[in-house]
Amino acid sequence: MEGSEQQEMLERWERAAAGWGKRAERVRDSSMPVSAWLLDHLELQPGQQVLELAAGPGDTGFMAAELIKPGGTLICSDWAEAMLEVARERARELGIDNVEFKRLELEWIDLPTASVDAALCRWGVMLSVDPPAVLQGCRRVLRPGGHFALAVWDRPERNPWATTPGRALIELGHAERPDPDAPGMFALADPSRLKELLEAAGFAEVVVDSVEAPRTHESLNAYIEETLDLSRPFTEVYEALSDEEQAEVRLQIEGLAGPFLEVDGSLRFPAASLVAAAGA
Repeated sequence: MEGSEQQEMLERWERAAAGWGKRAERVRDSSMPVSAWLLDHLELQPGQQVLELAAGPGDTGFMAAELIKPGGTLICSDWAEAMLEVARERARELGIDNVEFKRLELEWIDLPTASVDAALCRWGVMLSVDPPAVLQGCRRVLRPGGHFALAVWDRPERNPWATTPGRALIELGHAERPDPDAPGMFALADPSRLKELLEAAGFAEVVVDSVEAPRTHESLNAYIEETLDLSRPFTEVYEALSDEEQAEVRLQIEGLAGPFLEVDGSLRFPAASLVAAAGA
């Protein structure tokens, strides 16, 4: 990816931060099964140093911070400064004081070799332009015997909550089908490839699993509004449309979401995330 494209991606995440801050509690609650799996496999102990990459609002890392007290420190990192500010504010609200905030790129983790006891990344590595470099960097910063845990999204067909809005845009001719080889939500949805990448980076005892974390919304409108807050690619296309075109998109989403509609008007989508853990 060229530097200009990387800069565009960074700016998109900077713009997305406000929406992620607004929806932080929803994101935390819906992703709890995934975060719990990651933390269980990190085997955290009091006094340890833990790194969270692509932390966003900081959810999983903040839970880790509680587990490493007393004496432990969380390094909460993200590429986007606006995301870090969201995490700082949430840490203040939650009373988490054993945390340092650091702006770090996934592809170059600017920390000393063998400086942390554990590292985690929830839904970040698949967005990287160079996943092998990310995993090699994670391996480098871990101390001998350290643990690494990450989550990436499972296959598109297992995550209709994520694919439905984009599918509506594509079917109405407002967007192109995404390049399956480009960085994106489902770039690492093959569990065999994920395992191979971890082993190639020097990790041992690699475990890959899938965790279900259904997504619920009180109404179709609530689902669309949350998507507008959290998905910049969808939002940027949608906001450029006329009122009439936006109404057509909403109708298309309603049709596609029909199989997941409950009798009370709420939506319940299946969702699945690949999770992996390994040792240094």
